[in-house]
Amino acid sequence: MNTAESSTVTSGPTWCKSSYSGAEGGDCVEVAAGTDVRVRDSKDVAGPVLTVSRSAWAGFLGLASSHPRG
Repeated sequence: MNTAESSTVTSGPTWCKSSYSGAEGGDCVEVAAGTDVRVRDSKDVAGPVLTVSRSAWAGFLGLASSHPRG
């Protein structure tokens, strides 16, 4: 009997870097959204990842966008 091995490719989350992160390697944040939202330091991709619910992330974005810059 001849059996074929099947390999399943597991893809990880798609990370997006903040538009405020410059090319010079300063403070960089990446976010990956799925059933939850993950946040990490792009300079340490193997480091810790903060995971929050989509509703918590939406609340954070609402507060961050209403906060005066300065």
